[in-house]
Amino acid sequence: MTVRAPAGYAAIVTAAGRGTRAGGAPKQWRDLGGRSVLARALDAFAGFDRVVLVVHPDDMGLALRDHAGGVTIVSGGDTRAASVMAGLEALEGQATHVLIHDGARPLVGEAVIQGVIDALQAGAPAAAPALPVTDALWRGADNAVTATAPRDGLFRAQTPQGFALDQISKAHRLHPDDAADDVELALKAGVPVAITPGSEDNLKITFPADFARAERILGTAMDIRLGNGYDVHAFGPGDYVWLCGVQVAHDAGLVGHSDADVGMHALTDAIYGALAEGDIGRHFPPSDPQWKGADSAIFLRHAADLARQRGFIFGNADVTLICEAPKIGPHAAAMQARLAAIMGVDASRVSVKATTSERLGFTGRREGIAAIATAALMKA
Repeated sequence: MTVRAPAGYAAIVTAAGRGTRAGGAPKQWRDLGGRSVLARALDAFAGFDRVVLVVHPDDMGLALRDHAGGVTIVSGGDTRAASVMAGLEALEGQATHVLIHDGARPLVGEAVIQGVIDALQAGAPAAAPALPVTDALWRGADNAVTATAPRDGLFRAQTPQGFALDQISKAHRLHPDDAADDVELALKAGVPVAITPGSEDNLKITFPADFARAERILGTAMDIRLGNGYDVHAFGPGDYVWLCGVQVAHDAGLVGHSDADVGMHALTDAIYGALAEGDIGRHFPPSDPQWKGADSAIFLRHAADLARQRGFIFGNADVTLICEAPKIGPHAAAMQARLAAIMGVDASRVSVKATTSERLGFTGRREGIAAIATAALMKA
């Protein structure tokens, strides 16, 4: 739900800085969970009748392409104060109050914005959100603490900062030099500023690590993948079968190019599927003689290593063997342990179970064994 601003209330979103400390392209234009930082900041003020976006002259074309609808776009100046002044001039005669917000704060919440509006509506000439400083404060030089400083009465300033439009415009004209924020200029002009509740989520993107923090707050950083695998091998000559890495005595063997471990093949394909990496045949072609009779642990280990190289961890893996015989129950724990060891995960994340097909189909006729598997991968 978007905050609906009262009549006469406008917003200015400043995005004219270069943001070099964040690394790469200007931070306000960089992606955050599928949308730009600036787009998310602008979204918070969709309930305002008038929104002015202040951008660097070099970014005017980009701004007109992405944000032309419902937003007045103006070029900023050489300083933050000059950029805000450009926005204020665009609002002259069109609003009574203005909220000024940093375009590098993409996660400002409704409660923060509403708190500023409520304070202005209650008669405060200016209001701004902040959080009290709770950490100990030091002074330092050359990577050493030189003194401590009291934190009593100190706050961490946030935006949007709200003002009567005529008063903040006058404050900018009286003090055209740059300032840390608009509250500083208001105080210089003698305008009292009320403190309203801020939010820890209302962070300002400044350094590269701030993007990761913002994504955690959004909940979009978690990449969860599910993959399914299915495999079948027919019975043939032999007196044992390989199932999930365990040799099980039986009155027949399984026919395949490798060791025909149907359970491990299904699980390997499930992992490849979660990674959008095809199947075993893509990575280990059956036409290649080097894989004739190969231990299927090679395939599963490759898939698991590939997942880790991509930054994923295993949520869980589940394998179901479908056969009338041999009996799987006596070997399930050993199979579970073997698969976990190959994948490099705790055995509690791997399940091996079995079912019959009630004597229906090829498995019911004891012509072979089928397996289905599911793998869940996660990336924080």
